[in-house]
Amino acid sequence: MNPERAISEIMTTRLITVTPDTSAKEVYDIFKKNDFHHLPVVEKGEILIGIISKEDFFKVSYILSQQTTGKTWSEAHYQSLHAKDFMTNYPMTLDPDDTIGLAADVFLTNKFHALPVVEDHRLVGIVTTHDLLTYSFNSTYVDDEEYNEEDEDLIEEGGVGNDDNELF
Repeated sequence: MNPERAISEIMTTRLITVTPDTSAKEVYDIFKKNDFHHLPVVEKGEILIGIISKEDFFKVSYILSQQTTGKTWSEAHYQSLHAKDFMTNYPMTLDPDDTIGLAADVFLTNKFHALPVVEDHRLVGIVTTHDLLTYSFNSTYVDDEEYNEEDEDLIEEGGVGNDDNELF
């Protein structure tokens, strides 16, 4: 895996987005019908203003159910919620030219699982930990440009010197 490659090479670009006024029911339906866990919130078609994780959405639903005593009141209150009520406002973003290594570092440091990718204030993609794992799993162990004849000799010799305890 080459961590210096641009995230634009692995990010998802075919996105489903919602607006701040999208109902909670519509958000629920989108999560139910699709196999993803993060939903960007945009204004004016492409301007990112937030993100909704499936986990955060269901936490809000659970908290709402715990704070109310009547099913009718809970359903009425739930139906009054919109994406703007439970989205994370102005999430951390990456640029398409940022590296895969930077994305991995941000994920690990912040315990994020998705980062929107923005260029000139427009949402152009999203990169997730799943994208990084897929890229890493599908990459060759040693990149061709890093492989040379000395490596081949070491591999053929088993990488061990005269003494079995001495490497190389």
